[in-house]
Amino acid sequence: MNDGFERFCQFLQNQSGIVLGAEQRYLVSAKLGTLLREHGIDNLHDLLEQLEKHPFGRLREQVIDAMCIHETLWFRDGHPFEALKEHLLPARLAEARHAPLRIWSAAAASGQEPYSIAMSIDEFERSQSGLFRSGTEIIASELSTRMLAVCQRGEYDALAIRRGLSAERLARYFKPIDESHWRVLPAIRQRVTFRLQNLLDSYAMLGQFDIIFCRNVLIYFSQAIRESIIKRLHERLKPSGYLLLGATESLGGLGDYFQTVRCKQSIVYQAK
Repeated sequence: MNDGFERFCQFLQNQSGIVLGAEQRYLVSAKLGTLLREHGIDNLHDLLEQLEKHPFGRLREQVIDAMCIHETLWFRDGHPFEALKEHLLPARLAEARHAPLRIWSAAAASGQEPYSIAMSIDEFERSQSGLFRSGTEIIASELSTRMLAVCQRGEYDALAIRRGLSAERLARYFKPIDESHWRVLPAIRQRVTFRLQNLLDSYAMLGQFDIIFCRNVLIYFSQAIRESIIKRLHERLKPSGYLLLGATESLGGLGDYFQTVRCKQSIVYQAK
């Protein structure tokens, strides 16, 4: 598996933005071993030859999917979703009176984040008597076609359900499939539109957003790619729109693009 490692790292960064260090050879072996055996490929050198011959084939999708990190949970870190309900949604009410409130979940993984956003909006609307009269629109994007299908099904097993979801929300927003599987209710699923999107590609077709969640994904990219993505996210925000990053992520050297807003235990970036 060591043969061709540096070239594979460059391929992965070019295709997905993910940066691997020399110490992560083991990760490539662990994530790609089964896939290579299924395709009868002996090493990374031979894999790269196949990818060069078929640059848009199914194998490319499978390799990128295998290398992507899909770690997620419901209402991750808690505080950003409280900030959404207590500060960001009220702040965007005036803008949303004549147009739908638009939110982008830029790294949907298996769907927990966008569905958590949808539940948060529902809870806010219940408490505020349905103030978003023009409606809401949540766009959730994901690089992996396999994970996109998981998102769209909205079905989760007991292990996934236990990761961050309260019993109250489970009862309110899910329907049991059997003793160990649940499905998100149609009223919540219908709030979210899922689409395939590589964060390295253009976002122009997505339109403008009031709020963008891009949490816990920039940490896997180089500084140059992070800065490029943040600049382009800024372009997709409406005037004074909000960007939410992960707890360990920051704007880096792009503080001039945003005003830092502290919402209790959360930090949110408001577009200048």
